Amino acid sequence: MAKNIMGALGGLGNMGNLVKQAQKMQKDLEEVQARVAEMTVEASSGGGAVKVVSTGKKEIKEIVISPDVVDPDDVEMLQDLVVTAVNEALRQVEQLTQAEMSKVTGGMGLPGLQ
Repeated sequence: MAKNIMGALGGLGNMGNLVKQAQKMQKDLEEVQARVAEMTVEASSGGGAVKVVSTGKKEIKEIVISPDVVDPDDVEMLQDLVVTAVNEALRQVEQLTQAEMSKVTGGMGLPGLQ
C-alpha cells in the first residue's frame, strides 16, 4: 500500500513539471503576441496602385492610393483594389502570427494557437 502511495506521489512531481512547462509556454505565447502586435505587413494590389500597411493586431495603419487609379468614372475598380489589398494584408498578418506561434508551440496543433 505504501508503495502505491509513493508511486502516486511520484506522479505529482511529473504533474508539477507539466504545469511549469505550460506556464512557460503561456509566457512565451504572450511574448510572441506582443512582438507580433508591434510588427507591420505591407500588401498591394493593382501592380502597386493601392498599398496597405497593417499591424500585427490587424489594424490598418495606412492606405496609399496612386493618383493614376483615381477615375471618377470607375470608382468600383478602385474599391476592388482597396478591398483586395486590405484582405491580402490581413492574410499576411495571419500567416505571420501562425509562423511566430508555431515557433513556441512546436507545431503541436493546439486549438487557437496555430
